[in-house]
Amino acid sequence: MLLAVNNISVVYSDVIQVLKGVSLSVEKGKIISLLGSNGSGKTSTLKAISGLLKPENGKVTDGEIIFQGRHIENQSPEIITRMGIIQVLEGRQPFKYLTIEENLRVGTAIRPNKSYKDDLEMVYNYFPALLARRRARAGYCSGGELQMLVIGRALMAKPELLLLDEPSLGLAPLIVREIFGIIKKINEEQGATIVLVEQNANMALQIAHYGYVMENGKIVMEGKAEDLVENPDIKEFYLGMAASGDMRAYRDVKSYRRRKRWL
Repeated sequence: MLLAVNNISVVYSDVIQVLKGVSLSVEKGKIISLLGSNGSGKTSTLKAISGLLKPENGKVTDGEIIFQGRHIENQSPEIITRMGIIQVLEGRQPFKYLTIEENLRVGTAIRPNKSYKDDLEMVYNYFPALLARRRARAGYCSGGELQMLVIGRALMAKPELLLLDEPSLGLAPLIVREIFGIIKKINEEQGATIVLVEQNANMALQIAHYGYVMENGKIVMEGKAEDLVENPDIKEFYLGMAASGDMRAYRDVKSYRRRKRWL
């Protein structure tokens, strides 16, 4: 087991509890999807793993996080990053005054070996759109190009565990399909281990091996991705489909949400 999150609780500012006994595990070489609505605790779970709770006055108050046999709960993000856990934050934040290639080279900063030519070629192979604009400033990139850039920059760090937070946010459906296809290809060809936080349950479950569903700071369901896709609650609540497989009207889905019960 590469990563084990065991019954963690997370509190911000010593007052606001956002996670309540969350447990999950990540096997090496797998894609794990973390699904849930806004405010369910998905991003806080990623930040608990990557150490990014600390700058936001958050901390793990109970439970443990074990990565490659080492306890990492409440460690500083610098230490966790150097252990090989790289998080791609929601919002696609580049160094906008640097070129695309300079942004990618930033990803090598934590590596002892700064040789990057082969890794740069790998990134450009997955994201040819970046190669065509490698000398352009990142601030002039489109949303899709920026998402490719921040994933590519993370790959340049040679992560042991890659955490992706909402890669589809604000992107056109065609670009979303392209990026998810590339994420799957990176997993298959590079053996990359990925934890994917995503509201687009349909796309996430298409490429994931295993999934967890979060609500109100708790894990309410888990299972193999192919089983979750067929689960009636997942179909109706997250995929907008009735048990028969037909698409439901938005008003009906909202009504179902009010009477849904996780078992």
